[in-house]
Amino acid sequence: MKSVLTFVFLLILSAAAAQPSKFGADKYISPRGDTLPYRFLFPDADTFRRYPLIIFLHGSGERGNDNEAQLKWGAQNFATDENMFRFPAFVVAPQCPAGQSWANMDWDRKTNQMKMLPEPTKTMVSLMELISKLKKNFRVDTTRIYITGLSMGGFGTYDALMRYPDLFAAAVPVCGGGDITKAASIAKIPIWIFHGAEDPSVSPVMSYEMVAALTKAGARPGFTMYPEVGHFSWLGAYSDPQMMAWLFRQRKK
Repeated sequence: MKSVLTFVFLLILSAAAAQPSKFGADKYISPRGDTLPYRFLFPDADTFRRYPLIIFLHGSGERGNDNEAQLKWGAQNFATDENMFRFPAFVVAPQCPAGQSWANMDWDRKTNQMKMLPEPTKTMVSLMELISKLKKNFRVDTTRIYITGLSMGGFGTYDALMRYPDLFAAAVPVCGGGDITKAASIAKIPIWIFHGAEDPSVSPVMSYEMVAALTKAGARPGFTMYPEVGHFSWLGAYSDPQMMAWLFRQRKK
């Protein structure tokens, strides 16, 4: 019986893998010659409306230049038929090059404290340039630009928010961490934080402390801690219909 179930499970995975992605492929080449591959999901756009823009930042295991691995976790949840119908949006999933990172932070792993360094990474600079290009070339609702990311992308989400707080309407950092001393700079941005209570890779204390720092600064962040869950908290976060509905309600004032 077990072998039959395993076989059926593998068939399901194979069928899912065989389905073509709804994300188109492109790359951004900066004036400095840096290349940032990205995948791009279009809404069922007409000529009259403007649509939200979602920036999706992957984790460290999906770095590279194949322009494919960044779709492994989370991003595809925005491309289901149901979500594309209910929440039409432009979705951009860039791929961080190998050996690089979204965030430029010092991480003291003994204390789990982060310190944001003065300059953004060159990957983050390229990402901001790409966003500017998309805003110029497509009908993006600039009051509804959202950012989310998992693990390394969760750190990148905080990094982007703290460096460019006027750009984003809302954020969903998943199993990440940031510089809590700069929480006041993003206190006015709606944020929903997710983490697994038994995460062995990124301590949930980092999310606890960010929630506390944001609350102290006057924010009212959402916070979901999944019990009995390790690092894969993004499986719950990106399949949560309440999170999706909440995210798309947010708008810059």
